[in-house]
Amino acid sequence: MSSQVYLIATLDTKGQELAYVQQCLQAAGVASQMVDVGTAGPPQVTPDIPRNTVLAAAGLLPPDVVDSDADDVDSDAADTTAVLGHDRGSAIATMANALTAFLLQELAAGRVAGVLGLGGSGGTSLVTTALRSLPIGLPKLMVSTVASGNVAPYVDCSDIAMLYSVVDIAGLNAVSRRVLANAAAAMAGMVQAQPPEMESRPAVGLTMFGVTTPCVDRVRQALTALGYDPLVFHATGSGGRAMEQLVASGLISAVLDITTTEVADEVVGGMFPSGPQRFDKLLAARIPLVLSLGAVDMVNFGARDTVPPQFQQRLLHVHNAQVTLMRTTPAENRRIAAFIADKLNRATAPWRLLVPAGGVSLLDMPGQPFHDPEADEALFTELQARLQTSDHHQLIRLPYDINAPEFSQALVDHFCELVAEAGKSD
Repeated sequence: MSSQVYLIATLDTKGQELAYVQQCLQAAGVASQMVDVGTAGPPQVTPDIPRNTVLAAAGLLPPDVVDSDADDVDSDAADTTAVLGHDRGSAIATMANALTAFLLQELAAGRVAGVLGLGGSGGTSLVTTALRSLPIGLPKLMVSTVASGNVAPYVDCSDIAMLYSVVDIAGLNAVSRRVLANAAAAMAGMVQAQPPEMESRPAVGLTMFGVTTPCVDRVRQALTALGYDPLVFHATGSGGRAMEQLVASGLISAVLDITTTEVADEVVGGMFPSGPQRFDKLLAARIPLVLSLGAVDMVNFGARDTVPPQFQQRLLHVHNAQVTLMRTTPAENRRIAAFIADKLNRATAPWRLLVPAGGVSLLDMPGQPFHDPEADEALFTELQARLQTSDHHQLIRLPYDINAPEFSQALVDHFCELVAEAGKSD
């Protein structure tokens, strides 16, 4: 089977609608496969790929069961119920994981040109879980009844296009036909479009916050002059995850993770948390990696009156009407150091962590509201105690603040050394 669009829905409730999308794609000259991810009754239409095949991709059904029941939709539904049980929430979560495994398997075989899903709240959660695992740039479209609200939990840092269904996906009518036809046309356009010419310069990821902008701007300019294509990510939780997703997709070949402030929000409980998997994809990719401690002196909250009660008496700084910053304490900094060290100690590829002993942000300077050498030293000392260093894993302490020109230059110099070393080992 050549590369095709995979159409996904719970065909026990949305079979006619997905079949209509397939007809529209066929009229546009785009080949497709209907994939059933139903978790209850038998499908309304016969899928190209039954749900048992999806479950088998995750090892939840043996191949002989899939082969024997391929044309028996009632048996297929019975096998699904036996595997997933009768709890809908649990069944959706299990099927979502199976769909993820299935799509990654098909992608590795070169069979996926794009993916289009239909769903209500449950189906949207199921399908988008799998879509988020796919590479950035692969066409992904989700027609959903919940796409007019907060779609962050469904999209996260992926490039999923969300299309509001307007009416429920419950039958074909004057509105749903037009919306679904538009969805098919959008997918046809994405998969048939000539891919843009790829940037010839190697892409490098950089993390930045307002209080580390001078540093990152100098590094960005230096990398551009050296022939790199620097991509800057705002360290607001989703920014770090987006960068790591691009690394996992192979679109970023090296990283200067200068602003690791998302870890502070993860550890202490701010509104820009990194997520527990922060750094994992960077380390798994084994790419040149230079890190620093930008803005870990602060935890982010919303407007001043949204700061949680337990933090109301802490040192707070109103950054703007929507953002209030809280200074981290020595105890919190030791926990931040433990998070970072635990991740870096698992690395098998080289990395370098540069410590700006003169201050980790614009606010962490003499005369500024977050200047606290004791809190900083707790962070630095804990890192030194916990990190397992070697010639390939280096903790480098420098006397400059993070926004000093000398620190920016040091980041670039160490990055160039790591890239040169990586080139020698290839």
